[in-house]
Amino acid sequence: MQSLNLNSILKKTNYHRPLLFNSVLWLLAFIILAFIFSKGKSIFTADLIFTGGFIIFLAIPACINFYVLIPRLLKREKYLLYAISFAINLAVFSLLCDIALEPILDQLFPGFFFISYLSGWNIFLVFAIFLIASTLIKLAEDWIYFNTNENRILKQRNQQIATQLSALRAQINPHFLFNALNVIYALALEKKEGISDAVLQLSDILRYVIYDTDTQRIALKDEIKLIKNYIAFQNHRINSPTTVNLKLDIENENFDIYPMLLLPLIENSYKHGIISGKEADPIQIALFQKNSNFKFVISNANLQTDNKIKDKYFGVGLENIKTNLDLVYPSTHELNITESMHQFKVELLIKNEH
Repeated sequence: MQSLNLNSILKKTNYHRPLLFNSVLWLLAFIILAFIFSKGKSIFTADLIFTGGFIIFLAIPACINFYVLIPRLLKREKYLLYAISFAINLAVFSLLCDIALEPILDQLFPGFFFISYLSGWNIFLVFAIFLIASTLIKLAEDWIYFNTNENRILKQRNQQIATQLSALRAQINPHFLFNALNVIYALALEKKEGISDAVLQLSDILRYVIYDTDTQRIALKDEIKLIKNYIAFQNHRINSPTTVNLKLDIENENFDIYPMLLLPLIENSYKHGIISGKEADPIQIALFQKNSNFKFVISNANLQTDNKIKDKYFGVGLENIKTNLDLVYPSTHELNITESMHQFKVELLIKNEH
């Protein structure tokens, strides 16, 4: 999300609840002016009529300012033109009030005697104070409305992201379980020793996948433990003595990382880079962490062949990790995938993650 500034806020449309805003504003203005015109003494009918007439003259330039000058000039960053227009608007209507208010009231209400306590520069001063104050009030109201709107949108966005992440996790877990059951199935078919150990290892892995990852971040050491358990589990079905070269260069084992972020990549390497009974270059896995940066590199032989047990959900792991990265590390990650005739390689860099 882009950073907020005054210009972006001022550019927002400000037509929201105008009836409520104007009702409160002009009611307060009427009460204050009536008190001023009566000099704090008893308020007579003539005072109320004079205040009402004065409010009408005051409301015209205020509304011009609210609904013409601010949206068309101030919010479009035409500050000099706005200042000039504001001054002209102020001068014209304060002068008009000084000249025309009393004659108009005398014509409309001949039974009352009106005395103006303001004239000339005093009227100009009252108009200036009110227009400046009401402009600040209007901008403050816009600011509150804008921030309320932004908070609502942000909450909706966070809820949407949480829903998407939950859906992706629900998709990853069955995907992992499907592949793991394939391993158990292959061991059972070939009647290999160690199937009971494999079941226990799978139980530990699934406990981590289902229960321990129900959080936004997890310690890197827990992810490394998962990777090691998964490698040991996969070794039950592969006849090669060395299937993985794992290199660790970790400065802080408690470095926070999004859970289940790396396993889909390792699954993918096993699925397409290792075939039981066939020789292939071992999978190369390297994890580096220093300061606030984390790097994960994995490469495997590109055998360009299908697995013995086909998975109709081919590519789910890679697509999930891309989607997850866009959601949880939208601007602080780099994902590079390269494929040649002999090698498939993925590099993931996470920056500034605390």
